[in-house]
Amino acid sequence: MAFSQAVLDEIERVALAENIEPAALKAVVEVESGGRAFTKINGQDMPLILYEYHVFYRYPGLTDPQRREAVRRKLAAPRWGDLPYAKSQAARYNQLERAATINEQAAYAACSWGVGQVLGENAEWLDFGTPKALAEKTMEGVAGQLAVMLAFIKKAGIMDELKARDWRGFARRYNGPGQVDFYASRMAAAYRRHAGDNWQPSDTGPVSLRVGSHGPDVADLQRKLRSLGYHLHVDGDFGPATQRMVRQFQSENGLVADGIAGPMTIARIEALLGVG
Repeated sequence: MAFSQAVLDEIERVALAENIEPAALKAVVEVESGGRAFTKINGQDMPLILYEYHVFYRYPGLTDPQRREAVRRKLAAPRWGDLPYAKSQAARYNQLERAATINEQAAYAACSWGVGQVLGENAEWLDFGTPKALAEKTMEGVAGQLAVMLAFIKKAGIMDELKARDWRGFARRYNGPGQVDFYASRMAAAYRRHAGDNWQPSDTGPVSLRVGSHGPDVADLQRKLRSLGYHLHVDGDFGPATQRMVRQFQSENGLVADGIAGPMTIARIEALLGVG
């Protein structure tokens, strides 16, 4: 399913305001939303949602009687996958409505919202206050949905990855470490399509290691940082823990603390180890 021209125009407007290549933002939004920005609920355009049973179950403001009632009504479960997702948007909004009669904020927290599919439980972290307030922002239209999505991207520290078209690094944090290849390949393909003749490869550079990188070069970096006293597990996967240690090293050694192990950072590490 393809976005309408009005939706594409709004994505481009927001991208340019944020100094993001429009094709890059369009690619991410398309992959996350499946090319749909709205669903019709009671005759109104509403953001797409996905109701997560386990998120309702773990909501900290839920009382034990509320949790038991939600489980009884098949609106909550202790683990992801215990209950199947509702297939239609109408059914998902019905779940939201029913869950809200038990605990309103838990119901809004349990849904992922809009083109960015951002969970309502992130509301306080993203400075929206309550899960319902985050949801209401996405109900303002495409601009509101993008505002929530970009708030997550900024807070998660992956705006640089998006601007650099570093799809693996972006997917590693946005979609989770277990789905990097799936989402990165889809974003890369969508970007090529939206960029057309203006397509540009990732500009991360051949010697830069960052979130999403993996393999022997990452393992070597991790071993070297461990030798310098930084607590890291050597697994060849450049995740948030490795990023934190790289930033700590950079901060302690007068480098730009961007969490990217580029030529200057690697050279400084090797100089301290007496390599070369």
